[in-house]
Amino acid sequence: MNEHFDVLIIGAGLSGIGSAAHLERELPGKTYAILEARGAIGGTWDLFRYPGIRSDSDMFTLGYSFKPWEAAKAIADGGSIREYVEETAAEYDIERHIRFGHRVISAEWDSGSAVWTVEAEVSGGEPVRLTCDFMHWCSGYYSYAEGFSPVFPGAEDFHGEIVHPQHWPLDLDYTGKRVVVIGSGATAVTLVPAMAREAEHVTMLQRSPSYVVSLPGQDPVVKWAIRHLPGPVAWQLARWKAITLTTLSYQLSRRRPGVLKALLRRGVQRQLPEGYDVDRDFKPRYEPWDQRLCVVPDGDLFKAIGAGQAEIVTDVIDTFTETGIRLVSGTELEADIIVTATGLNLQLLGGASVSVDGREVAFGDTVAYKGMMFSGVPNVALSIGYTNASWTLKCDLICDYVCRVLAHMDDHGYAYCVPVAPPASEPLEPLIDFSSGYVQRSIDLLPKQGARPPWRLNQNYFKDIGLFRRAPLEDEGMRFVRRTDLAPRKRASKALAA
Repeated sequence: MNEHFDVLIIGAGLSGIGSAAHLERELPGKTYAILEARGAIGGTWDLFRYPGIRSDSDMFTLGYSFKPWEAAKAIADGGSIREYVEETAAEYDIERHIRFGHRVISAEWDSGSAVWTVEAEVSGGEPVRLTCDFMHWCSGYYSYAEGFSPVFPGAEDFHGEIVHPQHWPLDLDYTGKRVVVIGSGATAVTLVPAMAREAEHVTMLQRSPSYVVSLPGQDPVVKWAIRHLPGPVAWQLARWKAITLTTLSYQLSRRRPGVLKALLRRGVQRQLPEGYDVDRDFKPRYEPWDQRLCVVPDGDLFKAIGAGQAEIVTDVIDTFTETGIRLVSGTELEADIIVTATGLNLQLLGGASVSVDGREVAFGDTVAYKGMMFSGVPNVALSIGYTNASWTLKCDLICDYVCRVLAHMDDHGYAYCVPVAPPASEPLEPLIDFSSGYVQRSIDLLPKQGARPPWRLNQNYFKDIGLFRRAPLEDEGMRFVRRTDLAPRKRASKALAA
């Protein structure tokens, strides 16, 4: 017989451990297990081990709402974030619920029994089948198997090493080496100053620029608050300051993009050497927040450029050569190591196949409900964070909502809830209005969104607080089915499975 749980959480990263902690805090009677494909807690923060890896959001909002980030350091390194997640798991005794080495390959829903049957591959063992009432997917949105690696002409001719940050060789020695980092996003601007400390020289080769903003590694307001205010008060001040500033930045980008562009340009110009061509290397083709802003703590990227340890080249690759890269302009960049910081491959639900009553779900044909459930797919929630703010801000709200829904179903005798799409007459559009390559390459795989709540994805924490924590659970976008409406034979089979 299959093991049965009230909730199965998929993934033991930042959001998966957060989901389990919410269950422990709010619904301690619920049975649950966490299925983690890898062998450790941490998700992204355990997988990525490249030099300098750090958060691109402040830790006062990337940390959980129920567990303050107590250090003054706002932009934290990957190891510290991993330790924070592990500490949370220990505090709530979560690790005993984790099944490591379990990669979910399929999930099948049966409406008659209101049960999910989940099959997982097990490292070094036979596949297992488990059943549950509710699934909470916390596996992120990208493939852990491989990052995005475009085909570069001549790559096979290069005599040095080619490395993708997602699979960084821990024994890679770049001391005294010439390094070219291809890319202009958060990974690239992190790698360049980190590697420049030991490499002979690092070149960041970008086809087009990104918006880069320098923030203090340690927030001076927070440092003052920690010294002068009680701990909980200082943390709340730090958290709400960060939320407010990020929200204002995004709103300014939507309403007065020219003003924000000028502010960002001025901030970059102040930190670069006199006469530097800012427009060549730091003037993107898109508007602010059409992609995430790249954060550099204490201007470390600009300092590396100013010290001559690093440079930015804005050009297009013609071909790799034996000794480096030749650009369309004719310039040749010599390199011993080439790092392809070219992005992620988006993957929904870890690549698992999902079916409802025997019919496979094509998620690109569904409509998102509150940005975290799918029309026609019962008892499933997906934790995905904000594109314009901290990942965990949104995931915390989703966990709150999941606990509210589970309690509501228990109180009213409901077996399951299933989102419904908006009326066919209402327009739909892509779920994410984001121009980043990893989104655009896979936009057809993502659910759609509607023109109004509850099918509209807010990129606004203040609006979502009301939508997730206080709005009625029974609305026009959600249908609840009572346990008494299930077929008696199916109900019995569920009881046996349990």
